[in-house]
Parts: sequence; C-alpha cells; structure tokens
Amino acid sequence: MQHPVRTIEHLTIPMADGVKLAARLWLPESAERHPVPVLLEYIPYRKRDGTRSHDEAMHGWFAARGYAAIRVDMRGSGDSEGLLDDEYLPIEQEDACAVIAWLASQPWCDGKVGMIGKSWGGFNALQVAAHRPPALKAVISVCSTDDRYADDVHFMGGALLSDNLWWGSAMMAWQALPPTPSLYGGSWKQAWEQRLDHLPFFPATWAAQQHRNAYWEQGSVREDWSRIEVPVFAVGGWADAYSNAIPRLLEHLAGPRLGLIGPWAHHYPHQGTPGPAIGFLEEALRWWDHWLKDRDNGIMAEPMLRAFMQERSLSQEGREGRWIGEASWPSRLITRRPMFLSPGQLWWRPAPSAELAIRSPLWCGAGAGEWMSSGLPGESPADQRLDDGLSLVFDSKELADRTEILGAPELVLELASDAPTAQICLRLCDVAPDGSSERVSYAILNLTHRTGHAKPAPLVPGAFETVRIRLNDCAHAFVAGHRIRLAISTSAWPTVWPAQDQATLTIRTGEAALILPVRRPRREDAALSFEPVSMAETGPAERPHAPKAERVFSLDLIGGTARLVVDGDAFGSAPVRFEEIATDFAHKLRREFSIRDGEPHSASQAVSHVCTLTCDDMEFRIEVEARMIGTHDAFEITARVRAFQGWVEIAERNFRESIPRRLV
Repeated sequence: MQHPVRTIEHLTIPMADGVKLAARLWLPESAERHPVPVLLEYIPYRKRDGTRSHDEAMHGWFAARGYAAIRVDMRGSGDSEGLLDDEYLPIEQEDACAVIAWLASQPWCDGKVGMIGKSWGGFNALQVAAHRPPALKAVISVCSTDDRYADDVHFMGGALLSDNLWWGSAMMAWQALPPTPSLYGGSWKQAWEQRLDHLPFFPATWAAQQHRNAYWEQGSVREDWSRIEVPVFAVGGWADAYSNAIPRLLEHLAGPRLGLIGPWAHHYPHQGTPGPAIGFLEEALRWWDHWLKDRDNGIMAEPMLRAFMQERSLSQEGREGRWIGEASWPSRLITRRPMFLSPGQLWWRPAPSAELAIRSPLWCGAGAGEWMSSGLPGESPADQRLDDGLSLVFDSKELADRTEILGAPELVLELASDAPTAQICLRLCDVAPDGSSERVSYAILNLTHRTGHAKPAPLVPGAFETVRIRLNDCAHAFVAGHRIRLAISTSAWPTVWPAQDQATLTIRTGEAALILPVRRPRREDAALSFEPVSMAETGPAERPHAPKAERVFSLDLIGGTARLVVDGDAFGSAPVRFEEIATDFAHKLRREFSIRDGEPHSASQAVSHVCTLTCDDMEFRIEVEARMIGTHDAFEITARVRAFQGWVEIAERNFRESIPRRLV
C-alpha cells in the first residue's frame, strides 16, 4: 500500500552549540497519527538544488511506502549554519548523532532511525554506526569505504591520485556557494561571506597527509570493526572506485550484514550505469522493513554477497553477465590458483626463470579512464592495447574452458629498481581473439610503500626484493578462446602522480605468480533476480542538453609531451532548471594534464570549475582555478576562487602551498 506524502521543503534541526542544520523532509501524511521509522541521508551536496532530483527519486519513494525520509545539509554546507573545515571530522559525526536523537524524538517518528547514503553519505553512515547512537537501527552504505587512506579519492597504493586536486577544488567550489537567501534569512550574505573567508584549501590538506597516520584513521571504521553493531547493507559497483570495501566489511563485521556489487559506476543501483540497473529501492525497502519494522521478509536468507559476474564487453550501454551469490565471505567456492610468469607468457605451472626490464614512458596509463567513473562516455578504461604496448605483457594460451574469478587477484614477484623511488602498475586484462584488450582489474603501488603505508622506505638500487601486490576486487568470466593477460608498467599517468624518479624495474620470472581467485559455478545462482527499476516522480526539471564529456589525448612525437584534456558536465549533471522552486543549477568542469617522457617533474595538472546558481531572482557564480606541479622535493599547489553575485565580484581568495614530498 502506498501512502500520500507531504514534502516539507525546509526545516531546521538545532545542535547543542546553537548551530541549525537545514533539512528537507518527505513525510507520510498519516505519520503524525501513526508514527513511522525515519531514513536519514546526511551529506554536504546541497539538499535544495545540487542533488535535488536524485534525492526526490529515492526519498519520495520510501515515504510513499511508510517511512519518513529526510535529507540533511551538513554543518557549513547548503542551507545549514556553521562552517565546514574538512571531511569526516568528529564534529560531523557528533552532529549526525544529535540529528538522529532529534529525529527519534519527533511525534511522527516511532523512535527508529536508519541511515542511507552514497559516497560521503555512505562513509558517514558507517562512521556514525560506530558511535552507536541508540535510535540508529540499521544502515545502507553505497559507494563508500572503511579505509580512508587506501581506498578514497586521495591515494592509491601510496601514490597520490590526480583526483585529489579536482575533487578538492570541486569541494571548494561547492562550499563557496551561498545558502538560499529566502530560506536562510536576512543574514544569508554575511553567512556566505564568512564561508568564503573560511574556505579550506582541501587538496593541499589531503596531499600533505602522505602516509597512513592518525589523520586517515579518523573515520576509517577498519580501525575497530567491533564498534559497528547495527546491521550493515554495503552496496557498490565494479566500475566504481569503492568496491574493495564491500568484501572487507562482509569479512570483518560481526553483526548482520549483506553485500551487493553490480556493474555500475558511482551511482545508486536503481540509477546505475553501465547497466543493468536494478530495482534497488525494493531491496532497500526489504532491508528497512526487516530491521526497522520487524518484518521477516526473507532478505536475510539471501546470499551474504550478491555480485554481478561480468563478461567481456566494451559497451557503455551495459554489461553482459549474470548474478551470483555467496552464502558467506570469504567464499568456500573460491580456489586461489597461481599462474606463473615467463617471458611473454602465463602458465598454470612453474616456468623457466628470466630477468626482464621495463621502463614505461611516463604517459603510459592514458587508456585507464577515470579512477572514479560516473558512467559518462569515455570514463571507462579504453582498449588496453593503448598501454599494453608500453608494458611488459604476459599472456596465457587461449582458454579451452570458461574461467570465472571473484575477489582480489594478487601478484607475487621479485623485482629490483635502479632508483630509490619507483611505481609499478599492474593490469589484469581479457584479450579477445581479435586482439582487443579489456581491463578486468588493476593495482598501483608506490614501491617505497612495499611493506606498508605507515613507514615507507626507499628502495636499494639494484637489490632484488619480493613484493606482494593485491589488485582491486573484481568478478569476471574469461570465456573459451580468450586469453588472460597481465601487463606491468612503471607509470600510471594521469591516474597517479609520477614517482620522484623515473625508474627501470627488473622483474624475475619463474617463481613469480599471478594468483587468481577462481570460483566454481553454483547452480543456485540461476534463481537470483531483482525487481525492475522504480523511483518516485520528481519535480519538473528542464535540461537544455544531455550530460556530455570530451576526452582528448594527444602526443607530441618530437618533444615526447603527452596531453589529456577532459571537459564536460561534472558528475554527469547537465545544467538543470527546477521549476517548482524557480532555481537553476549547473557545474562545469575542465581538466588538463601534461607530462614529458624522461622528466617526471614536468607533470602538471590544471582544473577549472564554474558553478552557477540562480534562485530568489538572483544569480550566483563561483569560478575556481587550481593547478599543481610536482618537483623532486615538493608538490606545488595553487588555487584561485572568485565569487560573483550577478556581475559583481563579491570575493576573491588565492591559495598557494608547497608540500614536501615524503617518498611520494
């Protein structure tokens, strides 16, 4: 039965220090007579405009099915008061606990609260669960992580991600936008100016924390799994950058838990691309009904992990494959099978030993696509032959039978470097009979972090060491007639910043082994299915054009300089007009990368954002330009933020920081 829903466009929630957080509430009309559980989403992405359509499609759907659903702007963001200093700070979690207590005390709430969120909201759902607020009974965490250092937008394998700059500058742009004047009240401009004066230099803050330390431990629930006692439903996509956390959560959490991994990029599964999208809101409703309304609907009898076993496909429209289920994790159906490296080949048995050298051009990695894909064309990895030709390549024979893998492949090998700093990039690929190469999984390791991320150590030039490297979790079916390929390179630009030295690595084969998590088929998988996609109707919104992106790679064959330009609508969000609130919102993003082979310190990255907001018959525009270069000893980061009301410049902020490199 569906309930009539009343939407409260704006309300405020008081904090103990007097700050008021802004919220938008979807409420079943009968809730004040018959209280219901509340579902909380708590993120800094502007409940009024920035993510409005996505919020409505989900929260309105839950409300029509007997839940209050609320979207809260974090302190210092959107229409909330206060200032935002950084991500995942203790005050953010304390505020969330206060919000939960406030919700539980409302006459339309029955005292039970669930948290749901994607990305930042998925992070803090886990973090808040670790605080154990009494009214919080269950969480759904989508596209998030338990490990802020290893699996977030800042570092990968101890190497600095280029996404650190664009995401940090994006947060500066969003935080520089004003609150909605008609909702905030007469002091809106003063609050806006205070935000602009207080604006953090996010990319520099994060780039300075180069090793695993207390900064990253704050908000990483892996530091103490036992703190989370409420049931957790962890959700993600293989095309996203955050799927590694789901198997870890399933393995280490002690309480009730489920995992779901589809083919999607950084999306909720009911909006998932590449497809197939699923009726995720129905799955979430089953979860909420079980834990918040005590209905035994069978969801906890489902496999602990449901995952999409992908087959070879380079199409952006959708993936071929099938759904599989694991009753527990780690799975008893998985056998770890080694494939041994010999020159140019992978064998299922030990192979003759050899020493092979590789020094890739610094622009090797141009075919990687985005570290965090939003599903736009060009963001998925390209045909990997673009980078395979610049790498050491090891191929299996053509497979006689279908081979399915599920989990994290690993590579164990001996290597030596001719320099004290170096990187290694591994790519596991599926090679079709026509020679095309599709990336299945990958890993990047800053080799000074070979024994851990807390205390890196330089390499001893010429000395061989055994290194174990874990690739990203994946699910993939290599079909008969295809080949399994391992490609090894010494750079991964522009995914990560190059090491301080451009090293030549020497690889010893023979005992070196790629260990694959091979999964046995399970007949019961054929019965797995999901409901078709359904969502709530959203308010009228007009888009002058569909989301778009351009991605152009060029190479100067004389000078050896490579350039990549990425231009488009950020987050796949084309300019949009929200008719019911007479508001327009747009975010334009451009990124430019450049590097010259033989000169790792020639690497540069430039990012520009233009955010425009029209509301209350006023137009606001934020322009952010950020740039970064890496010398041998430091990362040099600059940014300029300009804020306009109409054509009048309200503020300009300039940032510059030189960050010492510590084996990064």
